[in-house]
Amino acid sequence: MKLSRLALGLSLSAPALLLASPSALAQTLSGTVTNAAGKPLANATVEIEALKRVTSTNELGEFTFSNVKEGDYTLHIFASGFAHLHEHAQVQSDNAEGANFVLARSAIEVIDVHATPMHLSVMESATPVSVLSGETLRRQQAATLGDTLEKLPGVQSNFHGNVASTPIIRGLSGPRVLITQNGLDVSDVSRVGPDHAVASEASTAKQIEVLRGPATLFFGSGAIGGVVNVVDQRVPTSTETRGEFVLETQTVNDQKLGTFNVTTGVDNIAFYADGFYRDSNDYETPVAPDIDDPDGAHVVENSNEESNGFTLGTSYLFDQGYVGVAVERFEREYGVPGHSHGGDTSVFADLEQTKYQLLGEYNFTNDFLQSVHFRAGYTDYEHAEVEGGLVGTTFSNETEELRVELLHKPMAGWRGGISLHYKGSDVFAQGEEAFTPPSEMEMFAVALMEERHFGDFLVQLGARAESVTLDASSVLLPELDAHEHDDEHDHDEHAHDEHEHEGSEFVRQFAVDQEFTPISLSAGVVYTINESYNVGVSLSRSERAPSASELLSFGPHIGTRTYEIGALFDLSEEGEFVLSQTAIDLETANNIDLTFRKTQGDVGFVFNAFYNQVDNYYFQEETGLFAESGHDHDHGEEGHGEEGHDENSDELPVYLFGSADAVLHGFELQVAWQTTDNLKLDFFADYVKARLKDGGALPRTSPMRVGSHVAYTLDNIRADFDITYFAKQDDISTFETETDGYTLVDASITYDIPLGDIDLSVYLSGENLTDEEARVHTSFLKDIAPRPGRNFAFGVRGYF
Repeated sequence: MKLSRLALGLSLSAPALLLASPSALAQTLSGTVTNAAGKPLANATVEIEALKRVTSTNELGEFTFSNVKEGDYTLHIFASGFAHLHEHAQVQSDNAEGANFVLARSAIEVIDVHATPMHLSVMESATPVSVLSGETLRRQQAATLGDTLEKLPGVQSNFHGNVASTPIIRGLSGPRVLITQNGLDVSDVSRVGPDHAVASEASTAKQIEVLRGPATLFFGSGAIGGVVNVVDQRVPTSTETRGEFVLETQTVNDQKLGTFNVTTGVDNIAFYADGFYRDSNDYETPVAPDIDDPDGAHVVENSNEESNGFTLGTSYLFDQGYVGVAVERFEREYGVPGHSHGGDTSVFADLEQTKYQLLGEYNFTNDFLQSVHFRAGYTDYEHAEVEGGLVGTTFSNETEELRVELLHKPMAGWRGGISLHYKGSDVFAQGEEAFTPPSEMEMFAVALMEERHFGDFLVQLGARAESVTLDASSVLLPELDAHEHDDEHDHDEHAHDEHEHEGSEFVRQFAVDQEFTPISLSAGVVYTINESYNVGVSLSRSERAPSASELLSFGPHIGTRTYEIGALFDLSEEGEFVLSQTAIDLETANNIDLTFRKTQGDVGFVFNAFYNQVDNYYFQEETGLFAESGHDHDHGEEGHGEEGHDENSDELPVYLFGSADAVLHGFELQVAWQTTDNLKLDFFADYVKARLKDGGALPRTSPMRVGSHVAYTLDNIRADFDITYFAKQDDISTFETETDGYTLVDASITYDIPLGDIDLSVYLSGENLTDEEARVHTSFLKDIAPRPGRNFAFGVRGYF
């Protein structure tokens, strides 16, 4: 980067200059920001990184910082549609002219990441990062988090009947992908089962970030596959009055949505509020949902929902930082498709969550510490599965969390800091489908992350050590009557036997106390080839302690159509389940990422290739046995048991958690071409192959995708057109069936109406315009809940 000198205007009078020392001079740091053609850029953001001071340019592209001491600083300058610029600035008193800074155009939008205390953006680090924000976020937001993010390269959804979904990152999901809200664990039970919704709302978010690589070290071993961070402004850092609102209705499920957020303040006190309400009916499909009943109704039953939430926050702002607190109430009632017992009685989940967050930052003026960031949270989560007006099973999660990050000033050219992290969770499940016993998890961790520029090379290093304890005082080992399905006669004989011994089941109970010490290391290098191109490589070795559900489960999990048994147990030669004599090992991922990027110009691209070898990968293995589900389900078996066993509809296939070495590799490609000022073309593709090292595919692996997006703007009108092709998935495990490929076509048109201080937009969008039958291979409900059919949405969106 070029070394620029900014002129400093001296506001002191001559007599004062004679009396004051140089360090006490009230000097200013000023400059101008323009594009390559010399046109001033208004509303560009300029930050003095070391001082954490931020300002914006005026209509002439000018900016000014007052009261800046003499010294060397790094400015971070960015604006929408332009590449970020990091420029050195030397503040001294013998120059009176402001410098001019030129931003280069970037076809790929460059967005800063909030999840980490150090500066990070999608085009500048060794870490593969994706960010969904602004108009793109609003256009793609859905009722569930996984469905909102699924158009990002490398991210797909485990679509669960339009009511629940979690993100799948490079073939990994569940306990390997951590979901956070403003850097703190969202603390629901969505990582336990696909039928459990994520307790976070996209419609009130500012942006949603997806991280892989070294940056995930700040979050812990539960982020071995990646981090999804939902960012909002619940603890405001500005008193400027601004906000937005959305009103929308959809046709495929009669959805009604209303949402808003607003920030304001007086003097040093800032306030924030947001809220949303969503109501929808069962959604329509192009075909009968159940492939075994092609003449059935074209509606996925029990896929309705009603949800609402609100957040209130306030903060105190001062020269060195801020401190604030927020409280959120989140409620959601949603049906669980395919989860109906005995006839027409359907099951729905009643979710309630109260979340408190305390966030703050303090910037020091001493010679060692630069700043401290702290985040603390308490979450009280509960959801009940209700059938016929009665609560069948209740899940709860009470979590306390504290993260403190201390960043030091540059030392020998190194920038970075240390992170101290504590999290404690008390997870409880009670009822007939409580397949995992109550457990307590406690984690203490310390992490270090540093970076330094060596000429055109940026080196990033990270390390994290954890102490994880998992306690469960009442683990059950029942005498399970599991059996094979040889033929109808054998099943009838077994049924008679079972009736004879009804009530003689023997249950053993014992306590489990597991301790783990995961250690993770990472190193990354970014080489800046020239102003437009860079290449990066990232190496990481991450260890993960298995989750409570992976270890302790023993019972029917209707959401996955299985009878789940954890890795703490084993199947003896006599066909009985016993305590395992094998030591519980840490799961260890050894990952390499290669990245090639074009960051400036009318054409930009990002290409990532990865190879991830996971030792002791925990997954469910087919036993060939079946066990009583405890209910007479009125659907055919699906998911793990996709072959179907209609004559045994009250039984579930038994799956045992085991571990084996696995390999996942693939790529992500994103290309953007700003053909004219009005027309932009985007293209993306992603692919992952997930297999056991000794042979055999891992279940529910995301298929290859290819997609394109066209955006055209003219005056107050914007039109968007998307085509996404999902390839056929025939690389499957032994208990899966192949899934046909399909193409989704989406479009939208938006008209902007300026109304004084409010920018109003009216939009009409259409999804799956060709009414394509689309079954999601990664979904446990693939055979009974395809994607929604043709859907139109009409809405009004306003900014102020």
